[in-house]
Amino acid sequence: MKKLLFLLALMMPLALFAQDDAAKKLTKFEQLTSKTGRISKFVDVTTPNIPESFMGTLETSVRTLMGEQTNSYFYRIEEPETSRSISHIAMIEYSDLVEINKALTKLVAEVETDCAANPDYLENRFITNDGFQIGYYVSKGKASWYLKLERYSNSTVFIKNAEALTTNFSAAQQKIEELKGIYKK
Repeated sequence: MKKLLFLLALMMPLALFAQDDAAKKLTKFEQLTSKTGRISKFVDVTTPNIPESFMGTLETSVRTLMGEQTNSYFYRIEEPETSRSISHIAMIEYSDLVEINKALTKLVAEVETDCAANPDYLENRFITNDGFQIGYYVSKGKASWYLKLERYSNSTVFIKNAEALTTNFSAAQQKIEELKGIYKK
């Protein structure tokens, strides 16, 4: 028994260090903007808001991070600060946005079949490397769409319908592609 306790005591710091490393993982946006000794220039272009189920709307924009050699583009989604919560922001890099749009097409195609199966609970989602999630869950034959804006916080927001997501995410990708033509580097 003493050996087991001793072994557990030795392994405890390793588990704590592993959690610290996971907590320190930076998003693509944070990696680009956290470099010291460098000037960072941001340009935001407002895009249509995403209607939420409960709290109103999510504010969106396309953010261009002007670089010395290349520009980076992000779809910015913000749940504004309210009396119940702090502000949460997702910064989705362009290549991730392209993948999200592909996944969203697949999710939309599967939702009716999943609802018709009438499971006790079903969840279907897509997660980026930065921890942004988009998907739906089915309960009692009804789908509820959601976004999780930030990996390490309680930042889940529920969306009225999939059409709002497909319209807004597709428009954001188109806006970035348009801006890439304007800000060529």
